[in-house]
Amino acid sequence: MRILFVAMPDSVHTARWISQITDQGWDIYLFPTYIGKVHPELSNLTVFGSLPIQKEKLGSGVHFIWWTVIFFWLDYILAKIAGIQSQKFVENLLNIIVRRIQPDIIHSLEIQHAGYLTLISREKLSNKFPPWIVTNWGSDIYLFGRLAAHKDKIGAVLTNCDYYSCECQRDIPLAENLGFNGTALPVLPNTGGFDIKHLVELKSVGSSSDRRRILLKGYQHFAGRALMGLQALRLCVEQLDGHTVTIFSANEDVCIAAEIFQLDTHIPIEILPVISHDEMLRMYGSSRLYIGLSISDAISTSLLEAMVMGAFPIQSCTACADEWIEDGVSGFIVPPEDPVAIAEAIRQALADDDLVNRAAEINAQTARERLDYSIIQPQVVEMYQQIYKSSREQ
Repeated sequence: MRILFVAMPDSVHTARWISQITDQGWDIYLFPTYIGKVHPELSNLTVFGSLPIQKEKLGSGVHFIWWTVIFFWLDYILAKIAGIQSQKFVENLLNIIVRRIQPDIIHSLEIQHAGYLTLISREKLSNKFPPWIVTNWGSDIYLFGRLAAHKDKIGAVLTNCDYYSCECQRDIPLAENLGFNGTALPVLPNTGGFDIKHLVELKSVGSSSDRRRILLKGYQHFAGRALMGLQALRLCVEQLDGHTVTIFSANEDVCIAAEIFQLDTHIPIEILPVISHDEMLRMYGSSRLYIGLSISDAISTSLLEAMVMGAFPIQSCTACADEWIEDGVSGFIVPPEDPVAIAEAIRQALADDDLVNRAAEINAQTARERLDYSIIQPQVVEMYQQIYKSSREQ
């Protein structure tokens, strides 16, 4: 079987999804949506259009087709010198690659870059195009599917693809409302399964209620609302004595707000630098609470990691968290822009040790049943095998 992925080359989501099938003896190819480093977790595949010039060690069995990078640089030069953002050379390269390797399946991971690019090739090659899977990442449909600049484009992608995959049941009817009439695939996390045994080894010893760290996701952008989290923490500052607030992935606005918060409240704030994945997991595993707020997301990987590591999750209601946790039992689901409601959730989670410890038990069981690599990876392999089989029978 030959599978061509169109995806972001440096994304950990790309790497972890593809890694689930690179041991099957299939021919795996990656067509990047831009020139970028190849994620070090990728292995046993052929890459078009990226350069292996990077500090990170490459995975084993990664091969580059050198001449293809010329097409990306031509588009880059046009964009820099002439201000042209057409990506015509990259679009033509994708057509050349599809004709040359004749993949059995094309899989676009994410819509606004990979999906749009693949759609152009699909329209040009018409009936010579193989079965096409589109995977929705993050806010591709839930947010951007409602915006005028994207709605028609996303609808065109969904109308022309054969299969649709996502990590929220919520997003299947949304895709259908935008024109999708193909086959919806099993709903699975876009990062694939977790090595639960390894993650558990990184947890702090003792119960979750013994921990004195509050972990805040620092995204503040078109969707992220970390500043609302800081505002909510201000409203319950009297309960924070003895705790440290740790913020990861914080931008400059959040860093400034965090410093002011610490000066005003005398509650210690820690801004995490870029750290390894295992170090980040240890942060979850030493946190009593995890707070993740955004106006739009699919299932947040941060939420899932918090669940595995025993941090009590407080997650915004825009990330299909209700498909993983029960509000008030195994976590709190809150409005992303209501600091009063968020503060009340924080107060309850800080005051109720039994709630936090029971939630850790429930979420650990959920993770074992729904997130373990040994459960998800065979489903992914079976998915591709069934699509390949169906294409051969037509």
